[in-house]
Amino acid sequence: MNFRPLHDRVVIKRLESDAKSKGGIIIPDTAKEKPQEGEVIAVGPGARDESGKVAALDVKVGDRILFGKWSGTEVKIEGQDFLIMKESDIMGVIEA
Repeated sequence: MNFRPLHDRVVIKRLESDAKSKGGIIIPDTAKEKPQEGEVIAVGPGARDESGKVAALDVKVGDRILFGKWSGTEVKIEGQDFLIMKESDIMGVIEA
């Protein structure tokens, strides 16, 4: 991908959710909620504090994360759908 986010922004690719419920009912695309889990694709260098120093981000490329339902801005880069959000919109990293 030829895109580099600025400051404390992060590029996220949503992870697809299951098409079936736990009971085995197939959920159509129109009734599915968008997943709130994703993979970090690219990160910016970090935010600057009052003294001008760059504070590095806590997330890195490849991390699986959770984010809020309405977080980020949906964009299309090279034909793929991504989310761009600030690191503060990320709720946490899912450890393996």
